Amino acid sequence: MKREQIAKTLEQGRKRGIALLLGENDSNWPWEAAAQERLVEEIRADADNRLLAPDPELTFALFRIFRDTGERLAYEKVYFERRKRLNAFVIMALQEPNSKKYETAALDTIWSICNEFTWCLPAHFNERAEQPDIDLFAAETGFALSEVLLLLGERLPRLLRERIEAEIENRIFRPFLEQGPYGWETAEHNWSAVCAGSIGAAALHLMNDMSRLSELLERVLRSLDYYLDGFGEDGACAEGYSYWQYGFGYFVYFAQLLKEATDHRIDLFDSRKVKEIALFQQKSFTSGNAVVNFSDAPNESGIFLGLSCCLHKEYHEVIVPDASLRATYSSDHCGRWAPAIRNLIWAKEEWLVSNGNKTLWQSESYYLPDVAWLLSRHVSTNGGSYSFAAKGGHNAEPHNHNDVGHFLLHADGQAYLADLGSGKYTADYFGKGRYDIWCNGSQGHSVPIVNGSHQQAGQPFRAKVVEADSAVREDLLELEISGAYGLSQLERLGRRFHWQKEELPCLSLIDRFSFLSGEGDKALHNFPITERFISYLAPELTKAGELLLNGIRRLRIIYDHQLWSPLVTARSDIDHYGSERYWYTIDFEASATSEVPFIAAFTFQFDS
Repeated sequence: MKREQIAKTLEQGRKRGIALLLGENDSNWPWEAAAQERLVEEIRADADNRLLAPDPELTFALFRIFRDTGERLAYEKVYFERRKRLNAFVIMALQEPNSKKYETAALDTIWSICNEFTWCLPAHFNERAEQPDIDLFAAETGFALSEVLLLLGERLPRLLRERIEAEIENRIFRPFLEQGPYGWETAEHNWSAVCAGSIGAAALHLMNDMSRLSELLERVLRSLDYYLDGFGEDGACAEGYSYWQYGFGYFVYFAQLLKEATDHRIDLFDSRKVKEIALFQQKSFTSGNAVVNFSDAPNESGIFLGLSCCLHKEYHEVIVPDASLRATYSSDHCGRWAPAIRNLIWAKEEWLVSNGNKTLWQSESYYLPDVAWLLSRHVSTNGGSYSFAAKGGHNAEPHNHNDVGHFLLHADGQAYLADLGSGKYTADYFGKGRYDIWCNGSQGHSVPIVNGSHQQAGQPFRAKVVEADSAVREDLLELEISGAYGLSQLERLGRRFHWQKEELPCLSLIDRFSFLSGEGDKALHNFPITERFISYLAPELTKAGELLLNGIRRLRIIYDHQLWSPLVTARSDIDHYGSERYWYTIDFEASATSEVPFIAAFTFQFDS
């Protein structure tokens, strides 16, 4: 949308103030919804606990750790602790306006954040940049402080109100308008939504100059167009569910404010693609809080009920999940203000009480053609919830893992064949060593190893979809994935998944390998092939040709024992939060054969 159009729309009337955020609920503070008592108690307990500890300092020694070692967690732990203190103290100061302990702690925390050398993380900070950095967390901080100013209002001393406005002006608005553009403005992933959405939201709250606001919103809306360009028409988030919750969440937070500010004249929700993106959440869960965690996503996630209720209000097809699945207040390790406050004020009372229904997600199957994902949930009459997911795609997706042809199997929310998800973020994690890390390279996924080679990174290394079909009783996905390996001798690698949704479901996997000799003729199979599968469960060899994964339920892996020799190796790596996690590679190594093409067949049968 052009600047002139934005200005004209704003001239027709612009809403300001607390009603932008609270809308029809603006008379409900302190928050009195009985069903929110549990969340308020979580926030109160968090605030009281933080009152016992001093405000942690972001020292120079912490700041330089990333530059010197590539490690991020030491600085970020303190940085996020300070944001968590801001959230808890401000919300409780609003909730209990007569309690000076929360208000005093809130004011001290605001002052402390205003004093920070930079609002950026060291991992995103460029010492040589000619313009002040605006990263995800700088933009989020500006957004948070703008709403803190809005909500606390005259309870903030004039000096602190002016300090907040000055810091946001100098760290966010002026650099964005006068010293951009920033690289993230054209990013087709979460950065454009979070940064632009946060800046736009803060401007809607604070900017008085209509011409300047129109100029800023033009840039913001252009950046959000790039964000939406990162999605296909199927609405799938290739970055993984957690980045849907993050990036799309900030898109929604800004879109709601803009819609209210313009009295619905600018409505970013009025888009078929945005609606499809909104529906992605209910396709991403297998059972309970368990997630199809392709890319950099955790294997479990709580639901942001505030975000879900907002999207349900816009699109009735969006399911508001059962309240038992909501994210607890403390579950966001980054301490983000925007979802924390909206989980309190946007969640409608009728959705806040669990209905006690054990079937929290119904049987459904989806094929998402733009990312080539097949997602299938099957709820059996025995009460079991079984899920299968597989992906094609390519190896240059945002937050990419080299995982073309990878798949997972869940039962009752437990992973039998797993995706490791995200690892510990370091300089190497986003640098040259990314695919040497287990959870990112194909060596840490359930895909073949051909002639000792793993998949390669880059957009040319991709799958071709041969067939995809989703039906009530069975799902089918057939891929051609030889292109993911970049091996001149590998003529074809066809991977076929057949998911049969019986009372006890069964997955059939068939891989067909064709090789070329040095002269380009079809060759006999003489390259070593390893079929690798990833599991958190220790396999048991029950008999020749069968391994058992024993969890809440039982999964049998059936194979030709005359062709394959299984090798189970216990492994570990470091998860996203810095803790060691333990898992297994289950490798089947093929004996020499003259069969052309070489066919690998495995059956994964749930028997409970």
